[in-house]
Amino acid sequence: MRGQIISRGERTWLIRVALGREPQTGKRRTFNKTFHGNKKDAQQELTRILRLQDTGNFVEPTRLSVNDYLDRWLESSVKTRVRPRTYDGYVELLGLYIRPTLGSASLSGLTPLDVQAAYTVLTDRGLSARTIRYAHSLLYMALKQAVKWRMLAYNPASGADLPRQAKAELRALSPEQVGQFLDVAKADRLGALFVLAIATGMRPGEYLGLQWPDVDLEKGAVVVRRTLVCQHGGGWQFGEPKTDRGRRTIPLPPSVTRTLVDQRRQQATERLAAGPKYTDHNLVFATATGEPLHERNVVNRHFKPLLRAAGLPDSFRLYDLRHTCATLLLAEGEHPKVVSERLGHASITLTLDTYSHVLPTMQQRAAERLEGVLFGKKSAR
Repeated sequence: MRGQIISRGERTWLIRVALGREPQTGKRRTFNKTFHGNKKDAQQELTRILRLQDTGNFVEPTRLSVNDYLDRWLESSVKTRVRPRTYDGYVELLGLYIRPTLGSASLSGLTPLDVQAAYTVLTDRGLSARTIRYAHSLLYMALKQAVKWRMLAYNPASGADLPRQAKAELRALSPEQVGQFLDVAKADRLGALFVLAIATGMRPGEYLGLQWPDVDLEKGAVVVRRTLVCQHGGGWQFGEPKTDRGRRTIPLPPSVTRTLVDQRRQQATERLAAGPKYTDHNLVFATATGEPLHERNVVNRHFKPLLRAAGLPDSFRLYDLRHTCATLLLAEGEHPKVVSERLGHASITLTLDTYSHVLPTMQQRAAERLEGVLFGKKSAR
């Protein structure tokens, strides 16, 4: 018999469904569910379960809590395929926004209403729409894997109503602000770092992980082969570029090449001064003893003070130097494809979407050029 209903008292029934035998021991396996109601309703529930079993959609409930499942998911599915920094970010985000409200709940009993209620709690705490959406994407990804592992019949995070997110305003230094900033950065130990960041559009992890063999001072070019990944607790390691197109060669303006020549001389002097305390990792930018620079220290000890010294808002982020490079190039009429390759974007579409605010001026120049080509007139500029 595939299923049966057993009375367990007034309006209480035990629904039992045969699940076959254990592969190793041959012991019979059954699914048992206590049901409250009349016998007709219990029979309908049994029929529903058998129908799910026939269509291959029946999932035996697990006793794991959401916390237990998340631990298993992080260890088995996430840790082996993402960067350490990304993994640490997942652990932190789950601990802050998902586990406090949903962690003690049963994984099998988790409902869409539970998930929606958790997001409401985050909203009431005053968290931004961006943060809530990020927490949702992580929970959705975790529960999607539970469906693949046949631990859930469906994803309870599907269809959740999320707060509307306003598009973040992209910030970049103007040509005048770049001049002000670089003028005061000349006297800073990491002045060459900021020059390279603006001139190449490299990500912070890319220029912090740049090694001297990646720099061709004769041809004036750098090759992006790796990123520096700093871990919680002070550890570090080299990682892969963010995208396949992240591996790229970037030509340098002559002035930037000369700045890197000076940087190498400065580093040689520091190496001699540090003596045996110097650990040579062959990094272009390092501490006075040769160790990798942590992005947070670069920001707090150098970037923010330089912004203030230049009379600029210290609300600019280090990553905004990358945006500055792209914005300046596009505003000067450089082809978006060239800018996309310089930045290491996965596609030119991403470049166009990110820097669409620069395109109106490009369209105006295109119209002026067409005026000259079609009607033989030079625009008055």
